[in-house]
Amino acid sequence: MPRWKSSRSGSTNFGGLFDIDRKREDIQEIESRIAAPGFWDDNETAQTVLRERTAMEKAVDGWDRLVRQADDIRTLIELGSEVEDEEVLQEVHGLNETLEKGVEAAEFQRMLSGPHDRSNCYFSINSGAGGTESQDWAEMLLRMYLRYCERKGWRTEITDYQPGDEAGMKSCTITVTGEYAYGYLKAEAGIHRLVRISPFDSNARRHTSFASVFAFPEIADDIEVKIVESDLRVDTYRSSGAGGQHVNTTDSAIRITHIPTGIVVACQSERSQHMNKAAALKVLRAKLYEKELQEREAKAAEFSADKKEIGWGSQIRSYVLHPYKMVKDLRTGVETGNPDAVLDGDLEEFIVAFLMGVRRNVTDEA
Repeated sequence: MPRWKSSRSGSTNFGGLFDIDRKREDIQEIESRIAAPGFWDDNETAQTVLRERTAMEKAVDGWDRLVRQADDIRTLIELGSEVEDEEVLQEVHGLNETLEKGVEAAEFQRMLSGPHDRSNCYFSINSGAGGTESQDWAEMLLRMYLRYCERKGWRTEITDYQPGDEAGMKSCTITVTGEYAYGYLKAEAGIHRLVRISPFDSNARRHTSFASVFAFPEIADDIEVKIVESDLRVDTYRSSGAGGQHVNTTDSAIRITHIPTGIVVACQSERSQHMNKAAALKVLRAKLYEKELQEREAKAAEFSADKKEIGWGSQIRSYVLHPYKMVKDLRTGVETGNPDAVLDGDLEEFIVAFLMGVRRNVTDEA
């Protein structure tokens, strides 16, 4: 049974792991703010505060539920010991397993406590070198992530789609709307490698393909990211791609280049140039914000002996379809022999292991 101190009065002590007492105090403070005159004068700020309260209440309610379960188990243990009832002790065993799963879920939720983890996510996929092979692989990844988002109940919109020369795609950007979308999808950022018999090779040779994935949080309007209009080059073009669910077919597509950084964003899913430009600027803000954070982290990493180089040789996951079937995460060691399920969006095990900080000694090859 998990060991912590608890009491029926509701006091908690888990080594500061969940900090529930602090959350109770914060909820009381928010309630005072809500009751104060003028709270609703700024509706946007008020909605943000209400969302914060809801998140804290959810955490506190979850903790209280775990405490009640622990107290019930303790009572049953005492009862079963007194009467030496094996049936009661079996019930305790089942309840204890449920409690352990609840604690694990609560600990995982704690891992999603970053400043932007609850945010929506801009998610981009880019094919690597290798022409049609890598472009087809990028399209396979797009389907995988759309299926994963569907399983999570998140809404997705492909805002930019650049088709491949013969098959697949060169790149795409997806807007993912849903609670903790960024918190989960940030675990997928990196290089993904595919090994298979190429369907485009008449000699049926084995090919290795690469594609890169990036995730950026949607940045709240109250976070200042300075964008100077003179630093932008705005180009318009006709939407292209697979059509249907991917893009519209109007002349309204927008591509924005941020000249100082070279960051390029595009949007072709909206009905007008104005709407596409507004959507593209939101993505640009997110990328500029993420770039600033990465630069700060890079400076801090200069003082760390554990600094790692990021490049095409540092893929995070390998998907092998031939000569055997396996998907292996090279960061955590999590693997499965069912790549078809993974490519159909079954990613939760990989993502949870990474976010929970699982690290295993693994070889560079899957």
